[in-house]
Amino acid sequence: MNNLTKRIIPCLDVKEGKTVKGVNFENLKTVGDPVELAKKYSSSNADELVFLDITATNEKRKTILELVERVAKEVFIPFTVGGGISELEDIKAILSMGADKISFNSAAVKNPSIISDCANYFGSQCIVVALDAKRVEGDFYVFCNAGKVNSGKKALDWAKQVQELGAGEILLTSMDYDGTQKGFDIELNKLISDNVNIPVIASGGAGANSNHFIDVFKNTKVDAALAASIFHYDTLPIEKLKKDLKNADIKVRI
Repeated sequence: MNNLTKRIIPCLDVKEGKTVKGVNFENLKTVGDPVELAKKYSSSNADELVFLDITATNEKRKTILELVERVAKEVFIPFTVGGGISELEDIKAILSMGADKISFNSAAVKNPSIISDCANYFGSQCIVVALDAKRVEGDFYVFCNAGKVNSGKKALDWAKQVQELGAGEILLTSMDYDGTQKGFDIELNKLISDNVNIPVIASGGAGANSNHFIDVFKNTKVDAALAASIFHYDTLPIEKLKKDLKNADIKVRI
């Protein structure tokens, strides 16, 4: 995997129809309109876009389909949607609105067979498992329900299991680093990307510093890096980041 072009992926965390951002999954602030931000990223050389309806699971409701459709109409890059997805019908609805991939977290933790069911039906390339990990007593554990519940599963065991079940990709978020802008969690990203053969997207901790991305690409086997606020606020434009990565001998699509 490691000699492929590395991907840069902005993320829209959506709550009540607005894009929000917090720190360590708490203290969410509104940062903009998802449709306008999606338009910006589609035209500014992002490789993909992720849309996460972050309160859908805890509010026991489905993803906001109408908003997914509006975003999909504005983007011409691969588009992943997550939040509140728990069955095949949810995925059919989201893909029919124009998404290219779907992302599970809580539903997969509670019912792992949904990964294989969906991979068999839609193809592994459509299935992303979001893995939110946090350090607990010296090991990494998987959290679900928007980071509120420790599943009791170790992150590495779960990453290997989702690969076996047919997931096409892992979206790996460090809850310890989320929103801190101090750089990616190299230890966590290395642990997971060294031990699975499917692509891993590093998430959580990116600051307005290209070296954060250079470090995670050079020191781990992740295939992509995801960030939110630094792109939303243009503190590190994607075009500049990609030039810096290219200058550091990291393959990117310019």
